[in-house]
Amino acid sequence: MEEVKEFYSVEEKKLARYAKALSHPVRVYICDILSKQACCYSGDLAEEVPIARSTLSQHLKELKNSGLVQGEINPPKIKYCLNKENWAEAQELFKEFFK
Repeated sequence: MEEVKEFYSVEEKKLARYAKALSHPVRVYICDILSKQACCYSGDLAEEVPIARSTLSQHLKELKNSGLVQGEINPPKIKYCLNKENWAEAQELFKEFFK
């Protein structure tokens, strides 16, 4: 079987993953909220963001899948925080991209 050469760099793939996660205003707003505090519980986010809880859950799932946000389950609550390492990486990748 012939080896296929990878066309996109690791950095390009990461940048695209972060860009996709931030491609909706609600997700940008969630990240803005989380960037201003250590962590936030899902119930508190539901009060801050004027959307249905199920919709909020889907947006948080996208952010978690991208690695920008991490969640910790403490029944019955879920605590969400920015993943500081990936957040810093995303900032650097976007800075380099727009340079």
